[in-house]
Amino acid sequence: MAKKASSKNVTQHQLYKLLGVFGVVVTIVLGAAAIGAWAGNNFATDQVRSQLVQEKISFPAAGTASLDPKVFPGLQQYAGQPVDNGVKAKAYADEFIWVHMMKASSGKTYAEVSTLAQASPQDTKLAGLKNTMFQGDMLRSSLLTAYAFSVFGTIAGYAYPIALGAATFVFLLTLLSFSRVYRV
Repeated sequence: MAKKASSKNVTQHQLYKLLGVFGVVVTIVLGAAAIGAWAGNNFATDQVRSQLVQEKISFPAAGTASLDPKVFPGLQQYAGQPVDNGVKAKAYADEFIWVHMMKASSGKTYAEVSTLAQASPQDTKLAGLKNTMFQGDMLRSSLLTAYAFSVFGTIAGYAYPIALGAATFVFLLTLLSFSRVYRV
């Protein structure tokens, strides 16, 4: 004997109630995402700035041989300024340190210089260049990590108002749904 399928229809009242409860949950999740994005943006921005400022790295002053416009055209806008944010950290790493490293090594990377130094352990000049290249690479890595972290903070800064707007929109829809519950 086959069981008869029961058919339970959801009433309009139940539907609005269910949508209202779902809306509350989504509003809470989006609100939490907005708070997290806001906190992430603030943390990343403050952390990058404080870590860079304590290192006291600055771009050379304008008009000096250290910041020749022909060699460093992209850095002129930062002349004399401290490296205190991710964009400046990237510029300093890619356009200042890297240029000096390539000049010192005749265009060779740290890995290439290191290989040459291992092949000629008695060459103290090459060993010194290897050490210089290593230090340059480490500083570049630190600065580029600060830049990457600042990009995450920027993305979180853009996500904050979007999540907050979405939470507000869903909240308004939730209020509308609950208002229908009590009208039906």
